Amino acid sequence: MDLRDWLTDYSKGDRLHSYWRWFHRRERCRSALGRRMLTFLLNRMAHKHGGYIGNGAVFGGEPVLPHGLHGVYISRYAKIGADCWIYQNVTIGEVNRVAPIIGDRCLIGAGAVIVGGVRIGNDVKIGAGAVVNCDVPDHSTVVAPPPRMITREVFQDAP
Repeated sequence: MDLRDWLTDYSKGDRLHSYWRWFHRRERCRSALGRRMLTFLLNRMAHKHGGYIGNGAVFGGEPVLPHGLHGVYISRYAKIGADCWIYQNVTIGEVNRVAPIIGDRCLIGAGAVIVGGVRIGNDVKIGAGAVVNCDVPDHSTVVAPPPRMITREVFQDAP
């Protein structure tokens, strides 16, 4: 990738490598002052990109954000598994300090809202604009409007 392409990607906010590097550094920081300073830096970086990831959010791995942090709000109480894809304008919010627990390999479409103490299983797809406020089992798809759950059977390969 040449310098021009890199600068274009960086200015759009799609390159979040430095954000995640500072995020992980804050997790390892033992000094209260250092954590506060890194939290301030991370909040400024997220605000620049139009998003928010709360201090205390737990990630199983870095989520894939194809559109950067644009409009993404993740509660500080949220737990998100590995290899999750989160598109723009997604809200993972809390109700009474209880936030969703999202499994591994989930896809959350643009404009989706997940609130409360719900549990989202592994390999779940949440469609664009869906509002999820109940538990979703593994290997399911949630679409809206109106919200409905489509489950699919997991087929085993025959020997």
